[in-house]
Amino acid sequence: MEPGPLEALAPSPGVVPRPRRSVLVSTGTEPAANGSAMKILVVDDHPLILEALRLVLQRLEATVEVVEAPSAEAGRRLAAEHPDLDLLLLDLTLPGVNGLELLEELRQDYPAVPVVVLSASERPEDVVRALDLGAMGYIPKTSSNEVMLQALRLVFSGGIYVPRAAIAQQAQLTPVSATRTSAPGSVLAPHELGLTERQIEVLALILQGLPNKLICRQLNLSEGTVKIHVAAILRALNVHNRTQAVIEASRLGLTIDGLLMGRGPEEPPATDTAS
Repeated sequence: MEPGPLEALAPSPGVVPRPRRSVLVSTGTEPAANGSAMKILVVDDHPLILEALRLVLQRLEATVEVVEAPSAEAGRRLAAEHPDLDLLLLDLTLPGVNGLELLEELRQDYPAVPVVVLSASERPEDVVRALDLGAMGYIPKTSSNEVMLQALRLVFSGGIYVPRAAIAQQAQLTPVSATRTSAPGSVLAPHELGLTERQIEVLALILQGLPNKLICRQLNLSEGTVKIHVAAILRALNVHNRTQAVIEASRLGLTIDGLLMGRGPEEPPATDTAS
């Protein structure tokens, strides 16, 4: 098994290092050296974690700009100063602040920026709470480099990364008779769940972590109509709340991009009907 992020600082004996890709490390006080670079804000107060993440993140793209924030206050400031962020990696155990409250704040202030949690906790309840607040993924810090890369690539492709432990817990909560199975490597089509085109749109926005009010605004629907669609989605996925829906969608291989690409002809804007 490949070592985790902290172990990545030391090369393995007898391994020839790969050619290094460009990593632009920024404190947020200077402009980006490359306008086309993937820009990732990392909010973490551990210098070793920051250094290790640079080595991992360089494998995502040819050029990655890592903007580092060692505190919650710095994270807030840099998020405001960099409107072109592609991703925000957030440690939940920052000093002097509740990490989950900070997550909720960042998702409300920057709904277009995917936030992925990095945490030393692997408790399923922490995973569920973070997803419930709009995180696009939850990566335990004990994860290997490859798992972290796969998780981030999934998020960039429109999916939500959920650790196996949380998926296993959700499977235990789902009645065996209702659990859907598919062939290895296959992905369930959203229409196989019996969802309408509008419900597929709502599910895609749920996977982005948007609350009902923002879904109403995005789709020009009334709040009552959105609630009807959400209830239908929960029934189709055989779950009881939005967080369980996110986990179940991840288990079934449903991604944001996949949901939107699989839509039929675009529907006209709706207002008060459950179209």
